Amino acid sequence: MLRILIATHGSLAPALLASASMVYGEMPAVATVSLTEEGGIEAFRAEFEQTLRQHGAGSDGVLVLCDMECGTPYNVACRFAFDPEWPQAVAVVTGVNFPMLLMSADWLAATDVHEAARQLLAQALESMVIAASAATHPHDDNF
Repeated sequence: MLRILIATHGSLAPALLASASMVYGEMPAVATVSLTEEGGIEAFRAEFEQTLRQHGAGSDGVLVLCDMECGTPYNVACRFAFDPEWPQAVAVVTGVNFPMLLMSADWLAATDVHEAARQLLAQALESMVIAASAATHPHDDNF
């Protein structure tokens, strides 16, 4: 079984989780860590490690969903993902958005976090579309 950790700048992570909870109800397999101006990078790093350790305990791996590549949340997450001494498997995916978070719930029963990350990314990419009028792209009434 996998766990999910959303790591972002500012209040994006808890806002995504709150929105997902409106759709799915409580999501105990999902935790958040936020980089804030008040806490800074060192406080974020410490909170990330503590949350990763506690939230991932007993799981087959932790899927970290970050807001953007090369930002502090991503960089910190990658330190753990590529640390051969870290006790849990960690996979990092960037570009977290609401549909991706909702889709990640489908992968909680998986045991290979890296395969789950690949599949989630492929699935999430399919959810990104440019809106088109019904005249050029016929659909039913469900936009």
